[in-house]
Amino acid sequence: MKRAVFNQKGGVGKTSITCNLAAAFAKAGRKVLVVDLDSQANSSKYLLGSRMERVNNTVADFFNSTLSFRLFQDSLMDTIYESEYPGLYVIPASEQLKELQPKLEGRYKIFKLGEAIDVAIEKMGFDDVFFDTPPSLNFYSMSSLLAADRVLIPFDCDAFSEDAIHQVMQAVQEVANDHRPDLQVEGIIINHYQAQAKVPKAGIDRLQQQGFTILEPFLSSSVVMRESHSAGVPLPFFRPSHKLSLEFSGLAEQLIGQNKAGRDAKPKGRSRRTPQPEA
Repeated sequence: MKRAVFNQKGGVGKTSITCNLAAAFAKAGRKVLVVDLDSQANSSKYLLGSRMERVNNTVADFFNSTLSFRLFQDSLMDTIYESEYPGLYVIPASEQLKELQPKLEGRYKIFKLGEAIDVAIEKMGFDDVFFDTPPSLNFYSMSSLLAADRVLIPFDCDAFSEDAIHQVMQAVQEVANDHRPDLQVEGIIINHYQAQAKVPKAGIDRLQQQGFTILEPFLSSSVVMRESHSAGVPLPFFRPSHKLSLEFSGLAEQLIGQNKAGRDAKPKGRSRRTPQPEA
C-alpha cells in the first residue's frame, strides 16, 4: 500500500507521524520505504541519522533525471538507502527540490514519481510506501497524491486544522476524479491529543459528525517525541514501551489489518494494545 501523509497546514506533526508510523510498520515485519519530498529533509535526517552524511543521491537527483534522456525509473533506485532499522528504507530529500520545482512544472513531469515507485516496489519487494509531503499543495505533494493509493491526514485539534482538512479532501477528490479513481482518504490521524482538554474533543466530534473517518488510537502529546527527534531514533525503537510508541504500534496494527482485509476495507474500532505503557 502506498500512502501519502498530507496536510497543507504546517505544524501538525506530519513528519513525526510519517517516520514513526513507518518505523512501527517495519518493526511489525513489513518492508517499508519512506519517500521524503520536503526540501527541509527532516524525515531523511530523522531516519538516517549519521548515514545522511554518506548520502550521494537524493530524490532531487531523480527528479532532475526526468528532465533529461536518462532512464528515470532506474535513477530512483540509486536514491534508496537502508536505515539501521531492519526493513526500513528511505529516499532522502534535499534543498535542491526548491530550485527544481519550476522546471518540473514546466515540463509536465508530475506522473514520473509514481511510475518509478512502482518499478522500485517490483524490484525490491516493498510492502508499504509512505510519502512525507511538504505543507502545501505544490508539485511534490501532487506527485505523491498521483502515486499513492491512500491518504492519511494529520490533525492537531485546532480550528485552523479543521479548515485544512476540507482543503485536503477537495484536492484528493480532484485527483481521484481526474486521474486516480481508486485514491481515497484512509482516515484522519489525531495528533497532540490531550484527553482532559475540551477543545480537542469538540473538534473530533465535529469531524465525526461530518462523516470523516477518525483513526484510533489517538496520538498523545508527549515530550518523548522531542527526545526521539534529538536522539535521531524513531519512537518504536527509542522507547518501545512508552504510551506514545504503543499508540503508533496500535495505529500501524490497524492499518496493516485493513491492508490484509482488502484495499477497500473500512477502518474498524480501536486497535489492541496489550503491552503496558511506561509511567
